[in-house]
Formats: sequence, C-alpha cells, structure tokens
Amino acid sequence: MPGRPPFQLGEYNIEAGTRQTVDLPVSTLSDHTPVSMSVHVIHGKRPGPTLFVSAAIHGDEVIGVEVVRRLLRTNGLNKLRGTLLAIPIVNSFGFMNHSRYLPDRRDLNRSFPGSPKGSLASRLADIFMEEIVARSDVGIDLHSASFHRTNLPQIRLTPSKPETMALAKAFAAPLILTSKIRPNSLRQAAQEKGVDILVYEAGEGLRFDEMAARVGTAGTIRVMRHLEMLPAKSSAKARVKPIISSSSSWVRAPAGGLLRLFKSAGEDVKKGDVLGIVSDPFGEIETDVLSTEEGLIIGRTNLPVINEGDGLVHIAKINGNADPAATIDSLTSQLEQDPLFDEDEII
Repeated sequence: MPGRPPFQLGEYNIEAGTRQTVDLPVSTLSDHTPVSMSVHVIHGKRPGPTLFVSAAIHGDEVIGVEVVRRLLRTNGLNKLRGTLLAIPIVNSFGFMNHSRYLPDRRDLNRSFPGSPKGSLASRLADIFMEEIVARSDVGIDLHSASFHRTNLPQIRLTPSKPETMALAKAFAAPLILTSKIRPNSLRQAAQEKGVDILVYEAGEGLRFDEMAARVGTAGTIRVMRHLEMLPAKSSAKARVKPIISSSSSWVRAPAGGLLRLFKSAGEDVKKGDVLGIVSDPFGEIETDVLSTEEGLIIGRTNLPVINEGDGLVHIAKINGNADPAATIDSLTSQLEQDPLFDEDEII
C-alpha cells in the first residue's frame, strides 16, 4: 500500500509521519535582519483533515503563543491523522515590539486577504492566506483582549454551516458567541475560501493566564479529537455544554474619572445592577455604572483611569435557560483536575 504523499509548504516537503519547523520568508528589517513566519508542521502517517492553529496575529496577544507551545508538547501527536499546521507567532513584528500592530501601524486582522504588492500588513496577510489557509480545511485562531482589558474564555464564530457550530461545542469554552464577521478579517477571508475558523478569545494582552491557557489547549485537542485527528482517549469530553449567546453589548463609562469595578468576567448580572462606581479625583462626585442588560460578563476593562464613553464591561445575552455560574464552575473544575496539565505546565 503506497504511503501518504509529503506535505508541501514553501520550498519544503514534509514526509508523512514526521514533523518539521518551516520558516516562510516575510520581509527584511531596515537593518537587513530577515523576518520569517515559522510554521511547525506535523504530517501524520494516515490521511485526515488539515487544521491550522494560529496565534499572535495581534503581536501583544501572547496567551495564544502559550497555547500553541503546550499543544505541540501534547502526548499522542505521533498518532496524528491528517496534518497540523501550528503558527505560534504570525505577527512577529508586533510580538517583538509588544505591540498589537505592525510597523506600518496597520492591524493585520483588518488586512486580509492581502496582496503581494500591498502594505507590509497586506503582504503578510497574503502569505498567510496562500501558504496556510489555502492548504487547510479548518482553522483555530487564538486571541486575547487588548488595551488593558480581559476576556472570559470564549469561542466566536459565524455559523455558516452546522459543522462549525459542532466544532465550537466540541471545543467547550465556557461561552460560544455568534458574531458578525468584520470586514477584511482573517475569518472573512478564510470563509470566502471555504475554510471556517473558530476564534478563541481569552485573557489579556501581554499577560499569561493559567485558566485561559488550559481552556485553549484542551479545547484545541477536543476539536482535533472531534475531527478524528487524534484518538478518543486524547482528551475528555466536557461535562457540561457551553453557554451560547447570539448578541452582546458594552456598558460604557457615564463620566470620566477613577473607576472601581465590583464585577468580574464570568459573573452573571441583572439589568440595573451596579457594576462599579466612577469618581472624580477629589471623591466629591460619584456616578454608578449600571448594567444595561441581563446576561453574563464576558469582558471588562482593567484600567482604573477612564474617559467618558470608554467600554467598561462587555455583557453577553444568554440564550435559553442556561445557568452560567454552574457551567463555568463545572468546566473550571474539570480543567483543574485534567491530567493533561501537570505541575510543569503552571505559568
């Protein structure tokens, strides 16, 4: 029986049953330092889907880099069916400079599908589309909050087909948020090529968060198990179903000043609940920050110094009669007990 053909990426051919890190040339810095996008390819002996897992499209979103690192150290990848493309740092320019953006001040996730003759961001987007997306069947794009905000671990998707929602449920982050596609985002460009993407959001930019890393790693492995890329024993199914939301909104600052928030991501709130207080520096004027919706807090600012109109608390409306607190507690407890995470993995 003939063996599986090699996987071609750039100028490299990765033989079936092997793994290799491939450096795809991107650009050259002004001091003549070459810049590349590194892709770790695991090409299984047996046929199956091609999945890409990408992180740091925004250079300051480092939690995804940690998720990819843990994923690549997972036992059982030698039994992989199909092909895994792991890209821990897509935007190396921003990653090295602790910045969300590229040197041209463009947001890479608003530059897709890109062009080989466009801006630096557009050229990098084009390389990613041609070398990664075009060779994949499905993708998981790892993100975190930015601008001194934090996100509850969640999957965002546009359910263009039932299989995508099934993957999101298999991932089993605490929340699944169906949301519109932003123009020129990776999700939009990939979907136009028939490649659906799960967007994982968790934690804060430039910060590690242990639970966000565990949810992201376990979720990615569960998706690979769902796709039959890994054996069933590689991960345990989630004990409870994720919470599903189809809309969300931000509670914005009623005034500028110093913010004291009383609520955290993962707490459920009622309309009219006091979420926090904005005070002037003298403590003479205090304004309550009131919840405008009933739902689950899925994100919040970490900055105490705010301006009027700033987004403070992100609330998702909950579909059905889900119990957010019980769901989050169950998923958290399961991850804390998961043998996948030994003491060496604590960050």
